Amino acid sequence: MEKDDYYDLKIILWLILFIVFGIIVIACKPGIRDYVMTVNGPESPGKMGVTLEHEHILVDFIGADSTGYFRWNRDSVIEKVLPVVIKAKEKGMKTFIDCTPSYLGRDPWLLKELSRKSGVVFITNTGYYGSGKNKYVPEKFFEKDNETSAAEWISEFENGIEESGVKPGFIKIAVENDSVISPEHRKIVTVAGLTHLKTGMVIASHTGPENLAFGQIDILKGLGINPSAFIWVHAQRGSMEALISAARQGAWISLDNIRYRPGLESGADNSIEWYAGRIAELKKQGLLDKVLISHDSGWYRPGEPGGGNISGFTDLFDYLIPELRIKGFSQQDIDQILVKNPGEAFKIKIRKLNE
Repeated sequence: MEKDDYYDLKIILWLILFIVFGIIVIACKPGIRDYVMTVNGPESPGKMGVTLEHEHILVDFIGADSTGYFRWNRDSVIEKVLPVVIKAKEKGMKTFIDCTPSYLGRDPWLLKELSRKSGVVFITNTGYYGSGKNKYVPEKFFEKDNETSAAEWISEFENGIEESGVKPGFIKIAVENDSVISPEHRKIVTVAGLTHLKTGMVIASHTGPENLAFGQIDILKGLGINPSAFIWVHAQRGSMEALISAARQGAWISLDNIRYRPGLESGADNSIEWYAGRIAELKKQGLLDKVLISHDSGWYRPGEPGGGNISGFTDLFDYLIPELRIKGFSQQDIDQILVKNPGEAFKIKIRKLNE
């Protein structure tokens, strides 16, 4: 081999190695392989930090046939809500998951501006809220077949919500507090399942009682979906046995409405001590990695003077975490609940049975 040919071959080999190395680096970047979808685009779950996984900036209870962006002034909402968000940020919150669905006050432009002004990461959703006798679901939804309805939610994930450029990061639905799931709400759950199978967005369902939680899990299993794609919202309304059973199947147990209630007897249902006890029991059962917690607070209400009273987002930090520490929770345990679990739950990932 001539000397020049040797050097040419050496250069070619180095170029090949460089290209291969570049492909490996790109493929292994967490932001490419694993991500959550925020109002500012995809982000690594590892960068979510302390996350409040069920909160609301604004909720409009007027109904699907009457609501719209004309019902509120974004600047007025931001003026009132921004200081409350900043207080939570000062306590350590980095990511705020807004659970207000479409036709109930979802506003991607509002959340994006709040994110810009506060430096907090916001995540919004797609889906419909069936609770309230379908008052917040457009009538046309029930006239369409499941695949057509799912295509609309899928389109928001792929193309953005309206003209905002903001994409949803999860599916928010709700079922009525009845003894069984109605046919209309079976449709909502089914459409959510079909949407998950195409997008990998987790399904957060306002549920409550355990019979409805297991009914939804069964519907999703029938579609070939692993229960880890399901967040049982308001799981505090279920029995401890039901929480353990659902978590062992893989479902996420979301304990919401955690707020300090002055005058409520220590240890009474929905007291800080009561919530801490439930979390401690789930830890004892080896299920701390399936627990999600939040306030379900905020609630700027269009139509009320000044948007009404805004409940804050700091009680978890001021009351619950100190109570958990009394029960022996380490910082690692607390990070598991507030950092690791939301990152895993809201990671965009299609979760099929037997996978």
